[in-house]
Amino acid sequence: MKFFIDESPVLFPYPRIYPEQYAYMCDLKRTLDAGGHCVLEMPSGTGKTVSLLSLIVAYQQFHPEKRKLIYCSRTMSEIEKALAELKALMKYRTEQLGYEEEFRGLGLTSRKNLCLHPSVKREKSGSVVDARCRSLTAGFVKEKKERGEDVELCVYHDNLDLLEPHNLIPPGVWTLDGMLRYGEQQKQCPYFTARRMMPYCNVIIYSYHYLLDPKIAERVSKELSKDCIVVFDEAHNIDNVCIESLSIDLTEDSLRKATRGVNNLDRKITEMKSTDAEKLQNEYAKLVEGLREAEEARDENAFMANPVLPDDLLKEAVPGNIRRAEHFVAFLKRFIEYLKTRMRVLHVISETPPSFLNHLRELTFIERKPLRFCAERLTSLVRTLELTNIEDFQPLQEVATFATLVATYESGFLLILEPFESETATVPNPVLHFTCLDAAIAIKPVFERFSSVIVTSGTMSPLDMYPRMLNFSTVVQESFTMTLARKSFLPMIVDRGNDQTEVTSQFQNRNDPPVVRNYGTLLIEFCKLTPDGVVVFFPSYLYMESIISMWQGMGILDTVWKYKLILVETPDAQETSLALETYRTACNNGRGAVLLCVARGKVSEGIDFDHHYGRTVLCIGVPFQYTESRILKARLEFLRETYRIRESDFLSFDAMRHAAQCLGRVIRGKDDYGIMVLADRRFGRKITQLPKWIQMGMDAKNDKLSIDQAVGRAKAFLKEMTVPWSRSEQEGMSTWSLEELEKHQAKKKEAIIQGADVRMLEGRAEAMEVVEEDEFGGADIDEVMADLDA
Repeated sequence: MKFFIDESPVLFPYPRIYPEQYAYMCDLKRTLDAGGHCVLEMPSGTGKTVSLLSLIVAYQQFHPEKRKLIYCSRTMSEIEKALAELKALMKYRTEQLGYEEEFRGLGLTSRKNLCLHPSVKREKSGSVVDARCRSLTAGFVKEKKERGEDVELCVYHDNLDLLEPHNLIPPGVWTLDGMLRYGEQQKQCPYFTARRMMPYCNVIIYSYHYLLDPKIAERVSKELSKDCIVVFDEAHNIDNVCIESLSIDLTEDSLRKATRGVNNLDRKITEMKSTDAEKLQNEYAKLVEGLREAEEARDENAFMANPVLPDDLLKEAVPGNIRRAEHFVAFLKRFIEYLKTRMRVLHVISETPPSFLNHLRELTFIERKPLRFCAERLTSLVRTLELTNIEDFQPLQEVATFATLVATYESGFLLILEPFESETATVPNPVLHFTCLDAAIAIKPVFERFSSVIVTSGTMSPLDMYPRMLNFSTVVQESFTMTLARKSFLPMIVDRGNDQTEVTSQFQNRNDPPVVRNYGTLLIEFCKLTPDGVVVFFPSYLYMESIISMWQGMGILDTVWKYKLILVETPDAQETSLALETYRTACNNGRGAVLLCVARGKVSEGIDFDHHYGRTVLCIGVPFQYTESRILKARLEFLRETYRIRESDFLSFDAMRHAAQCLGRVIRGKDDYGIMVLADRRFGRKITQLPKWIQMGMDAKNDKLSIDQAVGRAKAFLKEMTVPWSRSEQEGMSTWSLEELEKHQAKKKEAIIQGADVRMLEGRAEAMEVVEEDEFGGADIDEVMADLDA
C-alpha cells in the first residue's frame, strides 16, 4: 500500500492498515517535522513496530539529509522482531519501487551472542567472553605478533582489516542470524562488523544500554550525529533502566576482589618498570597533557555526551597525585581500605555524596578531584600494562566507577549502607548502595544531543508522568485507542468472593484464609472455563510462594491439576525458559496449562501469549513496589522535592503500568481474543490510570464483580467468541483499504478547510462588531470630540 502523509510518500507492507496505525504515523511525522520529542502510547498487537519503521524509513528516503534511525529496545527477542519487520519492509519497498535502495540496517548485541571464535563462543559468561575477545583482538596483542612473539589472534577479527572500512558487509537489512551466517561464510567477526559499520548504516537496532549506560555509550555510540532519530520502544520502564545504569552496589566480597585486583596491578607495574619503563613514562607524559584528545573528539561531534565525564573534567589535566602508576595504585588501596572500614558498622547509614566526601577527606585526606578521574585513570593504566584478563579487574573497575560518580554528582544520588540483608537477620552482610534517584541524569545527554527522541510503548498511561520524571518537553503526547469490529477482549475487576469477602493483596489482609481461598476459587473457576492457556500474575515472588503454599494446604492446587498443568516462573532464567516451553507444549496438545508468574518478572515484560497460549490473564493483587525499601523511599522523597510528584501518585502510576503490561500479554492482534481479570478491590479506584485502549473495553457492568458474576460474564464472552467470524467484517471499521484511507484523508482535509473558513468568518464578524461599536478605538466619544476640538 502506498499513500501520502502531507507531501511524504509512505510504503506500507500490507494491503490494509489500521486507523490507529495511520494516526500513529501522522503524529510521528509531526514530531520529526517539528524536530522535537514525543511520547506515544499504541495498543498492544496493533502493529506499532511496522508503523514506526514504515514512516521513518519513508521519511529518511524522501528527505535529502537521510537522518539515521537509532531504534532501541529492551530484549533480544524484541530486537530480532524489529530486524525481521525492517527486512520485510525493505523487501516490499524494492518490489514496489522496482529497484533496490542504497540502504543498510543492522542489529547490535553483545559479543557473547555474535562470537564465532570456536573456543571463545563456548564460554557461558558474557564477561568472560568479553575478556577473552579482548585478549585476542587488542592492539597491543597485534603488536606483539608483529614483533614475532608467540601470541594467539582472532582470525575473524583480523580479516576485517583486509576489507574496505565502509563496506564490510553488503547493503541490505541484516538480522542477527544473518550476520552470523555471513560472518561464518566470509570468516569475519559479526560483532566488530556491526560496530564498525554503524556510521554507514541507515538504521541501527540495539539495546537501551548502548545509549543510556555511559560506560557502554562512550565506546559504542560516540559517532552518532545530532540529527539522528532515536526511538525507545517498549519504554514504559525507561526510568528504571536509566537509574540502573548509574547505580552501583558494593559488597565486602567485591571489595576483597578489588583488593586482589589492585595488588595484581601493583605487581604488573613492578614487572613493567624492570622490562619496559618507557611505556609508563609515555603514559605519564600524556596524562600531563590531560584529556585533550577526548575534548577534540567532542568538538568534532564524535564523542557521546557522558554523565561520567562532564565537560569541565575533559579540559583538566589528571591530578598530579595519581599520574604516576604506582601513586595511583597506592591511592586506590587507601580508598578501598576506607570503604572496608565503612562496611563494619552495624546500623543503617544514609548520606549524600558531599557528606560522604567530607568524611572521606577527614579520615584519609583524599580529595574530590582525583576521585573524579579514577575510572579514566584505571582504563588508561590497564591499557598501558597491556592486560588481557580483564574479568579479574571487574570489581576494581566498579570501585573506580563508584569513585568517579560519587565525586561528580552532588545531587540526584544517595549512599545507603545496609549492614544486614533483612530486618530480622543477625549475621552482618553489608551492602553499600550508591543509588541514582534521578532518571533524568542518564537520559539527559540523549535529549540534549539528538533532535528527535520518540518514547513509545503499549502501556504508558498517564503519559504526562514521563516528561516530568525524565525532565524533557514534548511536541506530541498521544494515547491511541484500538478500533475493533467486535469486542475481542473483556477486562473485568473482581473485588469480592462469593462469600462477599473483599479480595485484596493489601499487606494487612493478603494472608487471611478467606482472601487466599477466594483467590484460589477464582483460579479454579477460570481454569475450568478457559480453553488452553491461563496466565496468573502476582505482585512479588515472596507473595506467590506464600499463596501457593497456602493453596496446597487448602487442596486448591489438586483441583486445578484436574483441568490444567501447573507451571511456575522462578528467578532463574533457565528454569523459567523450561517452564515456558512446557507451557506452550501443553497448550498445543490440548491439555492446557496455567502459568504462575510475577509482575516485573521476565514473563511480564518480554513474552507474548498470543491466541491459545493466553486466553485468560489474572492479576492477583495490585503490583505495588515494596514500600519499606530504603532506596524506594529515597527516590520518592527526591521526586516530591524535585519534580513535585507525590509519593502516592508515583506508586500508583508504577503499579498500574506493570498491571497494564501484564494484561497486554494476551492480546497480540485484532484477530486474537482474551479475558483480563484484575482481582483486587483497589483496582476500582485506578481505572483511569489504565491505558485508553483498555479503558475503552471496561464497561460499568464489568466493575466491582463477585467471582460468580465474573465467571458468568466470561462464559458469555467466550460463547460470543465462538460465533464464526471473518476478517472481512473488520473492513471499513477496524481496517482500511487504500481507497478507504484516501476517503478519510479527504474528509479530514475538508474538515480542516471548513474549520479555517468558519474561523475566518468569525474573525471578520468580530472585527465588524468592533468597528460598528466604536470607530474611535473604543474610547469615550465625548473625550475624542474634546481632543479634536483642542
